[in-house]
Amino acid sequence: MWNKNKQHTPVKSTDSLIGHGGTLEGKVTCDTNLRIEGNFSGEIHCRGTVTVGEQGTVRSTIKAQDIIIAGKVYGDVVADQRLMMTGTGQLHGNILAGTLSIMEGSVLNGTVAMAEEPATEKAGGLQKNGHTDKAGKRGSKQAETA
Repeated sequence: MWNKNKQHTPVKSTDSLIGHGGTLEGKVTCDTNLRIEGNFSGEIHCRGTVTVGEQGTVRSTIKAQDIIIAGKVYGDVVADQRLMMTGTGQLHGNILAGTLSIMEGSVLNGTVAMAEEPATEKAGGLQKNGHTDKAGKRGSKQAETA
């Protein structure tokens, strides 16, 4: 009666688009990529890539994995991985990004903060390379005999 052996195929996610000429206000939260070619005002949280196209204007805070700005953005942006500004991109706001790429011709009015990567070695730490300091040996021998 019921086909229990039927396999469920996972639903593939699709990208979201705010097209040229479209205007949207509010809060957008998405797990997929988002492309904005129209106008958006509000707040954006995205686990994928947010792309503001050349015709796009965004008045919003943007938090995403990757952000590509080819249009105009008025607001602060946080890119967990990478922020790229093309030659036509304009950003009037602050940046927090893992890596930053700004092409010639783009406009940036704001502050930039880079996410810190963990240090591989502690600064000023001792390195063990098999060589010892002779003065250090003399000092320790003198301390032993005293």
